[in-house]
Amino acid sequence: MKEEITYHNKLAKMTGKNEVELTDAEGNKEKVTAKFIVIAVGGRPTYPDIPGAKEHSISSDDIFWMKKKPGKTLIIGASYIALECAGYLHGLGIDVTVMVRSIFLRGFDQQLANKIGEYMEKQGMKFIKGATPTKITVNSQGVKNVEYKQGAEEAEDQFDLVMFATGRHADTKNLGLEEVGVKTAKNGKVIAGDDDKTSVDNIFSIGDCCEGRLELTPTAILAGKLLSKRLFGKGTRLMSYKYVATTVFTPLEYGACGWSQEDA
Repeated sequence: MKEEITYHNKLAKMTGKNEVELTDAEGNKEKVTAKFIVIAVGGRPTYPDIPGAKEHSISSDDIFWMKKKPGKTLIIGASYIALECAGYLHGLGIDVTVMVRSIFLRGFDQQLANKIGEYMEKQGMKFIKGATPTKITVNSQGVKNVEYKQGAEEAEDQFDLVMFATGRHADTKNLGLEEVGVKTAKNGKVIAGDDDKTSVDNIFSIGDCCEGRLELTPTAILAGKLLSKRLFGKGTRLMSYKYVATTVFTPLEYGACGWSQEDA
């Protein structure tokens, strides 16, 4: 068995169906060749196209890097990431407000999603419902002023920290996939078959960056294991994405498997 090699802090770009070019922070380049290539780059947070969003806010990726306790916090979004972050920040004694554009936990059973929202509200978390941000500015003390629309009304409020949890996008933009013939969807996700094979025979894709797959870590891990067994062992089993159990770690925890009432 060949020695496992890990490349840290390098940008990758595909330059051939069996070749990847790696570039470090100083611009030094190195080429790596392989019989098989697996694309598993995951996703990155999406920011809305409004003034000050990227400059004066953070994402859920950033919050664990904070070295001090945030003050009054606004979380924009109502996904499981947004509500989970709101829950544990509130548990740490932080003043938390969640800005909800439409519904809680899109794609989940709405009867249970609303129960979670109601419970969080009773626990002391605040919600601005039916609202979208339009502009974020910051004053000399570092306080963020968030302007938003709520229906036909315009309003604003001040926060010490603003965090966006409004979705993620596949981190495939600079990989050079088109140049080597790997097909992607309009959203940038890689198109792959049930066997994880892309439009190029020796290139595969698994995880969040793959079109039509559940964005869950355990499913990506198992898909990778099964792919390895098929490529290097005698495995034949394909990953099944039907009836995968999932849990939302909000203050009122929620587990689900199968269809929601709406889907049924």
